[in-house]
Amino acid sequence: MKTEKKWWKEGIIYQIYPRSFKDTSGDGLGDIEGIIEKLDYIRSLGVNIIWLCPIYESPNHDNGYDISDYRKISNDFGGNASFDRLISEMQSRNLKLIMDLVVNHSSDQHQWFKKAKQSKENPYHDYYIWKHGSPKKPPNNWQSVFNGSVWEWNPKTEEYFLHLYTKNQPDLNWENPKVRNEVYEIIEFWINKGVDGFRMDVISLI
Repeated sequence: MKTEKKWWKEGIIYQIYPRSFKDTSGDGLGDIEGIIEKLDYIRSLGVNIIWLCPIYESPNHDNGYDISDYRKISNDFGGNASFDRLISEMQSRNLKLIMDLVVNHSSDQHQWFKKAKQSKENPYHDYYIWKHGSPKKPPNNWQSVFNGSVWEWNPKTEEYFLHLYTKNQPDLNWENPKVRNEVYEIIEFWINKGVDGFRMDVISLI
């Protein structure tokens, strides 16, 4: 029996960290136009797939892994228009595109969290993980990846929210079906634009 080959399994992947890849604007930051300029070179290496580290809108407390808008490409990299051109240029060269998608947590600047922290009754409150406590006594002694407690006090609701990384990266509540549906819709949004797949960053931690 012949095993069917899968592009995502058999292909050769080239990872790009856009921030330091190639700067075409002279601002000291790599950009999408820089990636486009190098597509022929990347393809000449025998590469089939490009894996792109996060380029979404972000306050960059964790180099773009704190996403404040999942449907917007940061203007630092050229915005959505440049990204659309990247997809077109890649497709014309038969290159697949995998994007990093970070959904263990969002940025604390995401509209979901801005609303969630306002009150326990807000519909977005349950998008995140909260525990009762007092300002000087966190729910437990768990430590974050970046040192310090995983719990951050929110005076507005008098609760702690969970953040496995920085306090600017509140963890999403995957027990909430609405959160899952939001993620499915984000995936569909990018697939419809021509993205071929995703590398799900720290998905094992949800």
